[in-house]
Amino acid sequence: MKIRISVSREKYDAVKEYLEARGVEIGDDAEYLITEASGYPDFLSVRSEKRERLNLTVNEVLFIEAFGKDIEVHTDGDTYYAQERMYQLERILDPKEFIRVSKSVIVSRRHVKRIRPMLSKKFVLILTDGTKIDVTRSYYDDFRRFFNV
Repeated sequence: MKIRISVSREKYDAVKEYLEARGVEIGDDAEYLITEASGYPDFLSVRSEKRERLNLTVNEVLFIEAFGKDIEVHTDGDTYYAQERMYQLERILDPKEFIRVSKSVIVSRRHVKRIRPMLSKKFVLILTDGTKIDVTRSYYDDFRRFFNV
């Protein structure tokens, strides 16, 4: 069995060593993911344009966008690629900090600069980097509760 690990940097080496000593293979391309039960991960495992693997702190993430099976993680000025699907990312990210605003986008609360109401139960978000993102009707009520608007 092959497993990915998403735990704090302080615990990563110990958890990896423990699992490998028991015959568990660790890899970034594994279908299963182990996270800390005590909280949400401090970082996401992503790939750069050059296919280099790195750990990106969740505080850097402005929004996550899906294009079919391709998942882009956007920071201020850079784009990375995640292996997880949107529903998996939605589950592992802190629900007090991240919210899904459409079928294809998850945004970070800390990077929402402005919220513009639109007609027909919609919002347009302007992020700290100037990116505009639509909140679709399906997510309108959840979004209003999340931001108390």
